[in-house]
Amino acid sequence: MSFLSQDQLQEQCSTKTADEDAHQASVDRSAIKPRGAGHPSSRTKRSGDDSPDAQNHIPGKVFLAFVASGLLSLSGVVVETATNIIFPTLMHEFHISTDTVQWMTTIYLLVVSVVVPLSVTLKARFTSKSLFVTANLCFLTGLIIDIVASNFALLLAGRALQGFGAGIALPLMFNIILEEVPPEKIGMMMGCGTLITAIAPAIGPTFGGVVVSSVGWRYIFVLLVPIILVSLVMGVYGIEQLGEVSDVPFDVLGIGLIILTFAGLIIGFGSMSSARFMSLKVAGALVVGFVALALFVMRQLRVDAPMLDVRLLRDRCLSGYMIAFFLFQCAMLGLDLVLPNYIQLVNHSSALVAGLCLLPGALLGAVFAPLSGRILDVFGPKPPLLAGPLLSLAAMASLLVLNGRLSDGAICWLYVLYMLGMGLSSGNIMTTGLQRLDGSARTMGNSFFNTAQQFAGAVGTSLSATLLAAGQAGASELSSGTVRGASFAFIVLIVVLGVQYLDLIRTVFRTN
Repeated sequence: MSFLSQDQLQEQCSTKTADEDAHQASVDRSAIKPRGAGHPSSRTKRSGDDSPDAQNHIPGKVFLAFVASGLLSLSGVVVETATNIIFPTLMHEFHISTDTVQWMTTIYLLVVSVVVPLSVTLKARFTSKSLFVTANLCFLTGLIIDIVASNFALLLAGRALQGFGAGIALPLMFNIILEEVPPEKIGMMMGCGTLITAIAPAIGPTFGGVVVSSVGWRYIFVLLVPIILVSLVMGVYGIEQLGEVSDVPFDVLGIGLIILTFAGLIIGFGSMSSARFMSLKVAGALVVGFVALALFVMRQLRVDAPMLDVRLLRDRCLSGYMIAFFLFQCAMLGLDLVLPNYIQLVNHSSALVAGLCLLPGALLGAVFAPLSGRILDVFGPKPPLLAGPLLSLAAMASLLVLNGRLSDGAICWLYVLYMLGMGLSSGNIMTTGLQRLDGSARTMGNSFFNTAQQFAGAVGTSLSATLLAAGQAGASELSSGTVRGASFAFIVLIVVLGVQYLDLIRTVFRTN
């Protein structure tokens, strides 16, 4: 591997000065900075935080604000994955097909993907507390609707409201960390924030399996109500407004284009397992999505106050971290679909057992996410960013080699290894990328990463579902077809992780 000279590195990753970028609107590239270039003085402070001790400790209200938004974000992702367990039950109760019941997940991902890019504009126009209360009440209303829903249309309406609330809460949680946590603690707290979205897909099936087998599917929503109420109380007390709001205009055309983009792409990718690629439902939807995306990018380059300032992606290091983050999330969500199906269809275990097999890995990810953030704070990005993907690659390769002979226990242990790598690096990829930004650009970058995460989930899930279906097609037995489909999925996911690792190596060494 050849290394660039220091001058070349600085040339590739350097940013323009404020004078050179004065003509750019809103968030300009002068906000991009090398890691570690930020200074506490550039961050908005709460009153009374001038002492060294105060600067190195997380204030109690900041921690409450983080927990409040974190609980709301966690609830959103948990209910998203828990509802996958109840698809057969819903199909029987509401007399609907598989294609129809999948909208329980699709409508949620669609709404979240549309709302997250709006977070920058919403944050500029409204106070953090008002955004949180709105998100919380929308999510709570969605839960209540789903608890009492007498038809599938009402059930989808509730899921859409939950997606709206989660779409506001997720970037708000990371903005609280980036703006209010002392710089020395950002890595650790970003790890804590990332673990919420990293482990929830594994906790969700376990939670859903236990609830459905004991008290019924509606209690998936019932049991989340007290959590959301606790979150509301914490947020009302803990969230404070730092900085002023402004009357930033809504880009109605931009919002329409982003809706078309994610609607087209999510519907297109999500229909691959049930329709021909050249059908209107797949190819037609993808064309609409990509054309809308191109028009959206062109518009964001021209407007004075962009929803997502795509000029930030001209920084090759930042875009490299974002690509690596997207691919890692795509692989994780894809694997989370393959393994439960394998356990149930090949090993003939129950949905509850399938969920429990993923639980140890989820718990390990919960432990390692904040610890890996601390490693980042102390040792820099290279150790966690370069070691984590190798562990995940080793786990994925082992799944491929042992495919057809995988016991529930083997899957459990290999998923633990995979989540160890995930917990070690995923959150730190996002943190290291965002540390290249400052001020309002950091909020914009946070929106980019959260949008990429939601879209990666849809792509990874659809990709794995398509590969599993391809293996099952024409098979004499469903179990043997699932083994073949799992082989297809493992191979593709290994390629995804390999590309991610190569991109990460280039980006880490270019950054440093």
